[in-house]
This record gives sequence, structure tokens and C-alpha cells, in this order.
Amino acid sequence: MKRMIFWSGMLGLVLGVNGAYAQTSGQSLRPVVRPAVAPPVNLVDVAASGTAIERAIRPKLRTDAIKGEAEMALALATSAAEFDAWVAGFKDRAARQGIRSATLESAFQGVRFDSDVIRRDRNQSEFTKTIWQYLASAASDRRIANGKAALAKHRTTLEAIERRYGVEKEVVVAVWGLESGYGAYRGSNDVIRSLATLAYEGRRGAFFEEQLIAALKILQNGDTAPRNMTGSWAGAMGHTQFIPTSYLAYAVDFTGDGRRDIWSEDPTDALASTAAYLKNAGWKTGQPWGVEVQLPQGFDYAQANRITRKTPGAWARLGVRDMSGRKVANHGRAAILLPAGAEGAAFMIFDNFAAIERYNAADAYVIGVGHLSDRIKGGGPIRSSWPTDERALTFAERKEIQQRLTHAGFNTQGVDGRIGPKTTDAIRAFQRNRGLVADGYASSALLQKLR
Repeated sequence: MKRMIFWSGMLGLVLGVNGAYAQTSGQSLRPVVRPAVAPPVNLVDVAASGTAIERAIRPKLRTDAIKGEAEMALALATSAAEFDAWVAGFKDRAARQGIRSATLESAFQGVRFDSDVIRRDRNQSEFTKTIWQYLASAASDRRIANGKAALAKHRTTLEAIERRYGVEKEVVVAVWGLESGYGAYRGSNDVIRSLATLAYEGRRGAFFEEQLIAALKILQNGDTAPRNMTGSWAGAMGHTQFIPTSYLAYAVDFTGDGRRDIWSEDPTDALASTAAYLKNAGWKTGQPWGVEVQLPQGFDYAQANRITRKTPGAWARLGVRDMSGRKVANHGRAAILLPAGAEGAAFMIFDNFAAIERYNAADAYVIGVGHLSDRIKGGGPIRSSWPTDERALTFAERKEIQQRLTHAGFNTQGVDGRIGPKTTDAIRAFQRNRGLVADGYASSALLQKLR
């Protein structure tokens, strides 16, 4: 499995484009994007100009159980001497990887252990929003309006970026909107301090040390200065929240000033870098990320999975139509996605869905970016209803579903609280066995049946 680039807001899917990967028995993971710095959805602020803005939002799940109070106290009691000793050892390792002493001294000047970073890493809240609640904020009226305003303000630049990379300007703007609220929430943490703290603390030490080395290479290249290198508490940087390794691989100098500057008020390099990343991820110009569709009565929900891919014509022969009753245009092979099961909206998703997914593997995020881009372009809202009487399952409830399925003979091949393909297959098997609609959706109603 390849490692890719940005921070993932899906810590329940673990770090992928963000960094490290994990593959558990309960879920086969694809790359994700960055440990989110996002506050709860629907938060609104007013910028200095008086313009209302919504903060960045990213779906996030918790992969690790919150550590005990004693362990937390021990971590936060770390002495300055211990951290300084680690930094000294790290500098030796960094020097062996080509980091010059002048770069190290400049980067670490005034850097101290940051207990707040550890506290935030330990206490990332579990994502408990339903898909419809998340999308209500991701493509809210305000976020759409702000996205249209951002597109209008930077249209010339965005059109030039689109011509070079083939990624539609509305998609780039939508990523910008979800990652940092169109630049309003880029993070103010010292990246070297945050990454050094996380690398020293050790829970994901190898990953964060790799990011710290990459950050030092950025400084050594002269793209920015140490104290100007700011970002999230976990080291994601700039308007579209690149982690350092992603920056090294995909950031571009679109302005031609000799620096790949994703930190400045001017978002040009950051937006171009996002387009460059999506192009590398396989973006196909002119292809939609997905199309909302209606399924026929009696549809075989077992076919609604990421593996079963057909041409729109083949889906049409099975009765799948767009929301106006027409056959979906032939944009290539596609799968059917049911993010809320048989009672919610259905989407025919194309290869560009996977390109956005390389930024963040959460379905909610990908649909959020895709739908927001459609709305910025002038499209309408999602027309299907959602099962609003349902609620999001807690981490403990997702684990309970896996435990009860396995105990009932429908082995999820692991109990980790992540509803991945193996758990979905087990749910479908249980549903078929009980004469239920086999949509594979993990819901509170399913849990009650299992109980």
C-alpha cells in the first residue's frame, strides 16, 4: 500500500495521506489525509472584514482508546531536560539525513515540549455526526456563498490552475473550503515544535519524526522561515493543510517567485499544489465525482459496494437512473454508494471519487467536497431524503456490532470499531439471514436486532 500525503481528519481510518497506514481485520484502509484540527460543525465566525465564515470541517473518528489519567499525567509531566536530550539525539539523526547544522539550530531555536499538543492528540473526540448532519455544514448556504465569493475573487488564478492541471476550479475551492474555511483557519501552531513534541512522545514517533525531517528539508530549501512555518497542532500546513512529506512531493511554485509558499495570505501556491496532488491521484478532467441516483424497487443492495463497478448503461439496464429519471451519462465505470444505507441517498461514483479519497478516505469528506463543488458550480441540493430518525453510532456501539455479529456466526474478522468492507459483508450476511434489506448499513436499528 502506498503512502500518500495530507493529514487525515479520519483518525479512525488512521493516517494515510497523512502518513502511516494501518490495516486492521475489520477494515481495509485507503490513504487518508490529516489529523483534523477542525472544530465541531456549524461554527461560524466573523472575519475582520465583517464577512461571516464557517470553520474547516473534517469527519474524524477515534482509533485509539483515550489513555488513562495516570498515563496522561506522566506524559504531561515530561521534563524539559528529557525533551532536550531527545532533541540532541534527533539532531544527530537528522544530520545523517542531510540536514545542515545551521538549519537545525535555526529551526529549534526556542522550541520546547508542548504539552497541549499531547493533550489534543490524546483527546481527539469521536466523530458522532451522521452523514446528513456533516453534509448540512459542508455544503451549508454560508459555505456555498463563501465558496462562490472565493472563486470570484481568485477566478483568474484558479482558471490558470485548471488549465495546467485539469482539475476543475470548483473542486479546488471546495477542498480549500473544507480544509481551512477558505484560508480562515490555517492553524497557528509552530510546526517544528508540534512535530518534535509528537515525535519525542513516541506513540506514533516514527511517523512524526519522518514529518519533522521533511519539515526541516522544507526550511533548508528556503521555502519559508522556521517561525513562519505554522499549522495545525499535528503539523498540517497552509490553506489546504499539507503535511511536510506531502509538501515535498506535490507542492508547486505556481507564482514563480522561487518558493512554494502555502503559508502566505496569497493562496495561489496552496491551491495549485492541491490541484497538482489531485492530478497525481488520478483526477480525470470533466468526469464528475459522483451523481445522485434513484434505485429501482427490488434493487439488489449487495451490488452497492466499491468492488462492483459497471458502466452507467449497465446500471441503467438494472433500473438505476439519475434524479430526473434519465440514464446517467457515460463517464466510465462506476460503483453505487449508499452512505446511509437503503433509506438514504444513493450515488453513482466514478474514478474521481477515489482521487478525492486520496486526500481523505472518509466517505463523508469525499461527498462533502464533491457536493460543495457542485453547489459552488450552481448545482442543486441532494434531493433524496435521509433516515433522520437514525443517529450516529458511538465507537463502543460499533465495536458491539462487530462483537455480536461474530458471536452470531457472522465473523467480522476483528473488533476495532471501524465499519469497513469485512464488517459490511458480515452485516449483509446477517441481514439476508434475517430476511432484512441487505444494504450492509451499521445502524442503531441493526444493533437493536443484534441485541
